[in-house]
Amino acid sequence: MAKIFIVEDDDSLRTLYQKILTLKGHQVIATATNGVEAVEVYKTLPVRPDVIVMDHRMPIKNGIEATKEILEIDKNSTIIFASADNSVKQLALSIGAKRFELKPFKINDLLRSIESALTLN
Repeated sequence: MAKIFIVEDDDSLRTLYQKILTLKGHQVIATATNGVEAVEVYKTLPVRPDVIVMDHRMPIKNGIEATKEILEIDKNSTIIFASADNSVKQLALSIGAKRFELKPFKINDLLRSIESALTLN
């Protein structure tokens, strides 16, 4: 299955994503709690993730800024935005996010987005 990097500042959501994605056969290779940490962790990963699940509203640096920086490092990164802020949907998709999941969403929606994003590559 997919190697996944989770960027989410909410501890309970991050843990929930990790548990469910692991149960579904995916491998969570890294997590980050804000955009600055996301970019730094991404730079140091020995193996690139197949998918990055990116929150938007985070301390220090938001998901849009982190997405832009990650895509500057690797324009082929597959990023799924997962945010409660629907106003950034078009911007997220226009800068290179492959999918956008509006919180709250069903976990099956996230799983379908991951599968769909993987087939786009």
